[in-house]
Amino acid sequence: MSGTSKTLAWDDFRLIKAIAEARALPAAASLIGLNHSTVFRRLGQIEDGLGLKLFERHRSGYVPTPAGEEMVQLAGRLDEDITAFTRKLAGQEIQPAGELRVTTNDTLLVDLLTPVFGAFLQQCPEIRLDILLSNQALNLSKRDADVAIRATDNPPETLVGRRGARIAWALYGLASRFPPDADTSMETLRDQNWISLGDQFAWLKAVRFLQDYVPPERIVYKVNTVLGLAEAVEAGIGIGFLPCFIADTKPALVRLAAPDPEFAADLWLLTHPDLRHSPRVRLFLDFMAAEIGRMKPLIEGERAVAARGS
Repeated sequence: MSGTSKTLAWDDFRLIKAIAEARALPAAASLIGLNHSTVFRRLGQIEDGLGLKLFERHRSGYVPTPAGEEMVQLAGRLDEDITAFTRKLAGQEIQPAGELRVTTNDTLLVDLLTPVFGAFLQQCPEIRLDILLSNQALNLSKRDADVAIRATDNPPETLVGRRGARIAWALYGLASRFPPDADTSMETLRDQNWISLGDQFAWLKAVRFLQDYVPPERIVYKVNTVLGLAEAVEAGIGIGFLPCFIADTKPALVRLAAPDPEFAADLWLLTHPDLRHSPRVRLFLDFMAAEIGRMKPLIEGERAVAARGS
C-alpha cells in the first residue's frame, strides 16, 4: 500500500472499517452517518486511488481482502489512539465545567442517587450531567461514560476509583403479615411464598441461597430488576432479599432477619485513569464520596432497632 498514489484521510479509514464491521453498505452508511450511494461511491474512489480491491463481494456480504484487512486493523489502531488523545485532553481541562457522563443502574439511581445528583448540580451549576442507565458495564476507555457508579466486588482493573460503602441485603416481608412475635426462623419461612431475581442473576449470593435452600415451588415470582423485586415484596406477593437502602425506607416492610454479610456488595465510584485529574471528574467523585459517606448507615443496613431473629 505504500506505493500507491492516493493520499488516504482518516475518513477513508473510518469508511473501510465500517464496511468491514457491517458487511453491507447500507448498514455501514448508518454507522458513519452517510447514505448508501455516498458509501458506494467513496469505496470505489478509494479502491481506484489505491489500485487495489479492498473487499470481495460475496452472498454473505462484503469480506475484506488482505489489503482491506490491513487497512481495517490500522483504522482500529488509529481509533484507539484518537480516543486516548481525547481522554487526555479531557483530563487536562482547567475549569470544572461542561458535560459529565455518568453510568449507573436503575436501582441506585431511583432509590439512592437522584437527590445527590440534584445537590451536586446546585453546587456546580457549570457542570451538566448526562446519566446513562445500564446494568452492564460501559466502556469508559471509549468514553461511553466518564464515571461509573457500580455495585460490584470486582471492579475492572482498567479503572481507578474508590469504594464508597458496602451495600447490605436483608430478608423482608410485609409488616402486616409478620407481627413482632411471629416465628421468622428459616425453617418456618421456607414454606412462605418467595420472590427472587431471575436465574440470570445467579452470580448474586442471595439468589444462589434461594436456589439452594428454598423449594423451587415456593419461589412464586421472579423478576429481572431489583426495583421490581422491591415492588413485589411491598405488594405482598411474597418475601425476599432486598438492599437495605431500599427496603428500610418503606414503612410497610419489616426485616425478617439481620443483614447477611455474605450477600453484601461494594459500591464503587470509578473512572478512567486518564480522567481522574480532570477538575469536573475529581470534583464529582469527591462530592459523591462525601455524600455516600453521609448515607453509609442506610446503605450498610445500620439501624437502631434490631432485626427479628438477631
